[in-house]
Amino acid sequence: LGRLLKNRGLKLAIQKLDPYINIDPGTMSPYQHGETFVTGDGLETDLDMGHYERFMDINTNMYSNVTTGRIYSEVLAKERRGDYNGGTVQVIPHITDAIKDKMKKAAESTDADVVIVEVGGTVGDIESLPFIEALRQMKSDLGSDNVFYIHTSLIVYLTAAGEAKTKPTQHSVAQLRSLGIQPDMIVLRTSSPLEDNLKKKISTF
Repeated sequence: LGRLLKNRGLKLAIQKLDPYINIDPGTMSPYQHGETFVTGDGLETDLDMGHYERFMDINTNMYSNVTTGRIYSEVLAKERRGDYNGGTVQVIPHITDAIKDKMKKAAESTDADVVIVEVGGTVGDIESLPFIEALRQMKSDLGSDNVFYIHTSLIVYLTAAGEAKTKPTQHSVAQLRSLGIQPDMIVLRTSSPLEDNLKKKISTF
């Protein structure tokens, strides 16, 4: 997607939101998470950043990879400094506002026309909920013309039965809708070409 947009002359930035509690992948086992990728400004990030740089021929930075741990660490540091004037610190609005701030800075720091924001994990993961809520709010903040939701899903193909299963995609879209996000586009991964009747069925989700 990024490569296609860049080929249309748009300036891109990429951001991955990782739901794990670690501050960054720098102290995580490479056997669990792969090698750490270091951005030009020194942030230890997810390995995917290296793939994104190569595919899209862009430079990532300190706003390109955001973890739950980093967000909570920064919010708690503000609370200790008294930045919230003794108020109760909550997921909404404090955590979600901090996440939205990182998204905006990903655009501002690169002067990007488009920021592609990926949420790691699976729809329904409890750790992802603050990120999903922040994304929901972004459409309200910036307007529907400036935010576009893309949901990627796996279509399981049962070779023995010669049948593609769309039920997991149906459930994941339903879960997103229950969280206030209606995908504008569904991108499917499948090992075999998808029949037109299944595409039509999925388009109704």
